Amino acid sequence: MKLNMGTADRVIRLSIVALIAILFFAGQISGLAAIILGLVAVIFAATSFFGFCPIYAVLGLSSRKKEA
Repeated sequence: MKLNMGTADRVIRLSIVALIAILFFAGQISGLAAIILGLVAVIFAATSFFGFCPIYAVLGLSSRKKEA
C-alpha cells in the first residue's frame, strides 16, 4: 500500500468529517441521509488516517508531492 494522499487532501477530508459530525449531533441530518453521510465520514476518516485512497490507486492518481 503506497501512500497517495497529500497533506492538504487529508486535511480537507477530515474537515468534511468534522462538518458531518457537527451536522449530525446538531440534529440537522437524520434518517437515510445520516446513514449515508456517516458512511462517507467513516471512509474519509480511514483514508485520511492511512494516507491511502483506493480510488486514487485504481485511477493512478496521487495528491502527494513527488519526492526528489
